[in-house]
Amino acid sequence: QVHLVESGGGTVQAGGSLRLSCEASGRIFFYYVMGWFRQAPGKEREFVAAISWSGSKIDYVDSVKGRFTLSRDNVKNTVYLQMNSLRPEDTAVYYCAARSTTARDSLYSTAGDFGSWGQGTQVTVSS
Repeated sequence: QVHLVESGGGTVQAGGSLRLSCEASGRIFFYYVMGWFRQAPGKEREFVAAISWSGSKIDYVDSVKGRFTLSRDNVKNTVYLQMNSLRPEDTAVYYCAARSTTARDSLYSTAGDFGSWGQGTQVTVSS
């Protein structure tokens, strides 16, 4: 079981930036895909971005393309979500997720594909 801890959330004005981090620890024996999801009040959890273990494949939801950048450091077992040009509609609790895989370049984007989740970090964008 992989343990995930998110950090970096906060409150910013529209147009501002935040960087979320997610550190994985625990029984990490295989390659694993890392992803970010978000959930706004009264809405379902939404896929934001995911990155393969190798880093060669990255997927984003259309609404964040060109504004968010996902990267990872496998030495530190940490992924980073750089969020620029933030909008009020980006306000949500952001969750880090992990899924083990046998392939370096596997990629997933559905919440049900991920078995480990962090506790979430609040991102609030004021207009």
